[in-house]
Amino acid sequence: MEPIIIEGTPKTPTVKFDASEGVFEIKGRSIPENSVEFYKPLVDWLDGYKETPLTKTVVNIRLEYFNTSSSKCILDVFKKLEAIHKAKNEVEVNWYYEEDDEDMLEAGEDYESIIRVPFKMIEIVE
Repeated sequence: MEPIIIEGTPKTPTVKFDASEGVFEIKGRSIPENSVEFYKPLVDWLDGYKETPLTKTVVNIRLEYFNTSSSKCILDVFKKLEAIHKAKNEVEVNWYYEEDDEDMLEAGEDYESIIRVPFKMIEIVE
């Protein structure tokens, strides 16, 4: 599978999904004009990945901020990861948040309560 690599902009996050490494990354800001359009290729790509996933998949989420429409799309990404996890593959989500950013920590905890995938909350201390 070809990796997905998207350079971040002030409105969209940097994305790196590499099936050969089993490491997926979303970082930056997620306030695209059309969240569904931005995230759909990622969700579709994960559909393909879940056919032959690696035994361990690591997902690093390092978002400074995301809007409401992005949050729904991020949930769709997590649902695909949950399906991979349910198929007896190891999936680990590392949710990074800034030291003082209670909102981002809570957002990670909210996802963790919805999705049956192990989450690690990782505080970024500067």
